[in-house]
Amino acid sequence: MSKPRKLVHIIDELAEVDPTRRPVLVMALDGFLDAGHAGQLAAGHLWDNDPVIATFEVDEFYDYRARRPPITFMRDHYQGYETPRLVVRSVVDAAGTSYLLMTGPEPDNKWEAFAGAVRHLVERLGVRLVVSMGSVPMAVPHTRPIAITPHANDPSLLTGPSRWQGELRVPSSAQAMLEIRLGEWGHPAQGFVAHVPHYIAHIDYQKAAVALLEQVSGATGLRFDLTGLEADAADTEAEIARYLAANVEVSEVVAGLEQQYDSFAEAEEAGHSLLAEDRPLPTGEEIGHQFEQFLAGLDRPDGEQS
Repeated sequence: MSKPRKLVHIIDELAEVDPTRRPVLVMALDGFLDAGHAGQLAAGHLWDNDPVIATFEVDEFYDYRARRPPITFMRDHYQGYETPRLVVRSVVDAAGTSYLLMTGPEPDNKWEAFAGAVRHLVERLGVRLVVSMGSVPMAVPHTRPIAITPHANDPSLLTGPSRWQGELRVPSSAQAMLEIRLGEWGHPAQGFVAHVPHYIAHIDYQKAAVALLEQVSGATGLRFDLTGLEADAADTEAEIARYLAANVEVSEVVAGLEQQYDSFAEAEEAGHSLLAEDRPLPTGEEIGHQFEQFLAGLDRPDGEQS
């Protein structure tokens, strides 16, 4: 296995950390755990021209054939190749507090090597807490508040009760595995997963990004100006509302999800979850065709219909 320090390169002149002000590392990786691109949107809102202080050897982790980077063909030549980058930036929040932000593609392979590289970074920079952001598609309506699942490798870090009861076996992610490994190495880590309506999981859903950043702010004390992101979220919600108003069948499915969601909310104190067995979710046959049209409609300018 490659040595961790060879997989991540820290820019020495920016790597000195005041031991009395150990930074938080906020992380959002593109890939599996990013329904509605919520993590990407949240992370993208946090940085502009902030300096990169560490880079990962992305070739060690990235599957170019599975996730081919975009490139532009201009008349008779190629240009504008977008090189995948997994980096850590030094960012300052709205109150002037410095923290670290990791963004880039989720590793496709060598997860253990990636975790070791993050450990090296955490220990080298004196990171006091790692906080991850993610999102998953759920059978929930967009007209209700974004539900959040908190998780942590130390119970004292949890910011609220979990909506889930008992044990769930779910596909893993590099972020999830990293949280376990950091706990084994004595480094606190926590995260938040937003529940994104499954019928809009493939479009930019800023409402979920706002919810994630609110959770990160509450857990870390960092302060974020969410004005621009909230404005974008309002525009998206208005666009969805216009489409639903013109498509009765889709609106009826959303109304069914609203009824189901409200029923679960009322039953939460009794231990029911969003996937309670006695309350089946709408089938793919019921929603698939209508929501394909729904997504296509959102992609057209001014909500034009085919």
